[in-house]
Amino acid sequence: MDITFLLNGENVTLRDVDPTRTTLDWLREERGLRGSKEGCNEGDCGACTVMVTDAGGTSALNACILFLPQLHGKTLTTVEGLSGPDGALHPVQEALVTHHGSQCGFCTPGIAVSLAAGQLNGDTAHDDVLAGNLCRCTGYAPIIRAADAAAGAPVPDWLSTLRAGESPAASAEVGPALPDSSDALAHALMERPHATLVAGATDVGLWVTKGLRDLRDVIFLGGATDLQQIEVSDSDIRIGAGVTIAQLLPVMADHHPSFAEMLRRFASTQVRGAATLGGNIANGSPIGDSPPALIALGATLHLRRGDVRRDIRLQDFFIDYGKQDRVAGEFVEAISIPRQSDHLKVYKLSKRFDQDISAVLGAFNIVVEDGIVQSARIAFGGMAGIPKRATHVEQALTGQPWTQASVDAVGPAFAQDFTPMSDMRASAEYRLEAARNMLTRALAEDQGTPVSVLEVTP
Repeated sequence: MDITFLLNGENVTLRDVDPTRTTLDWLREERGLRGSKEGCNEGDCGACTVMVTDAGGTSALNACILFLPQLHGKTLTTVEGLSGPDGALHPVQEALVTHHGSQCGFCTPGIAVSLAAGQLNGDTAHDDVLAGNLCRCTGYAPIIRAADAAAGAPVPDWLSTLRAGESPAASAEVGPALPDSSDALAHALMERPHATLVAGATDVGLWVTKGLRDLRDVIFLGGATDLQQIEVSDSDIRIGAGVTIAQLLPVMADHHPSFAEMLRRFASTQVRGAATLGGNIANGSPIGDSPPALIALGATLHLRRGDVRRDIRLQDFFIDYGKQDRVAGEFVEAISIPRQSDHLKVYKLSKRFDQDISAVLGAFNIVVEDGIVQSARIAFGGMAGIPKRATHVEQALTGQPWTQASVDAVGPAFAQDFTPMSDMRASAEYRLEAARNMLTRALAEDQGTPVSVLEVTP
């Protein structure tokens, strides 16, 4: 396939692109731009961070799992492009020097790009901005001081156009591998029903960089902009499968803040800017962060194969480990959440607060009236081979007083719903105990007891 994009202001056209060639490899090997480093090669360390701009704005992304076709029609800015044409430093670069924000320097280019993207977007939540950038030498105190110092500086003139999303004009559709709409995608997938669909590549990218898989038949979804819309009506919130986690987060903050707070811990800024809700569902992971909350909210999954569409409850989509209710040629088109009063509480348990895979994730949608549980939808990730509802717990809790005594009484029902496995993240016994404790936490939060682990007071 042929693609066109801007690289540090230069118009680039590539012919017969290897669809799974990573941006990082191309930058270093073909363009000699070696400021972006390869650390983990799986999107965890942030040493390869670049900025990508399109009509939706500018995002910091991991170049190591960003395939070249994902750049079509967009603007790519590397660390080499942060400085001005006359060599003037970006305010972030100046601040990192002034505040001694670098020692060995390996991770510094990625940190500089992440902070520059944050400054461009007016994002001063530096701990979140840098959660995907590991630094083992410097320590984060001088880096945060540099971030604070640069935050108030004006965006350099040579980068100000990125706010407007200036990019080369992309052709409407450059071929079946880069469809420009869900209709074009449906047609392409009917002809190639076993093609690998790539949206953000935050999962598929590792199939290539770590699994060394040869993905011969690939369809990229980034051009299907109609899959990237969120529609809020009186009855539901319809989220296109191509909506990124970063785009979803502020919408959920308005409707279900606990869900949004969990999404803030969904990997890193770089991953949230690429990963899509549809991808997080369709890959069928038992520890995907979004499905438990969506199941607890009663979400509906909208599937499409050619011109045929069908709707199923999200909880029914997951059949068994690695198996979903989706046939060849069928894809996730959207997800709908019924509008409802917010009772949702979502708790993620992992060894690290940021940038970590869940050991257990619990979502609790419990409606209480006059002290009695009227309804309960409770779902977990990490407790089975699929995201799964705790139906026995729900039944035991419904109609009971919303008290600690009731919570304690339904404790044995967790073992009826789940037989978790032991792995490197947690033992089966720990998972069961953690799930029970999360229900206690939901009760405590409802009663006004502080439950956040981010603030500890004597």
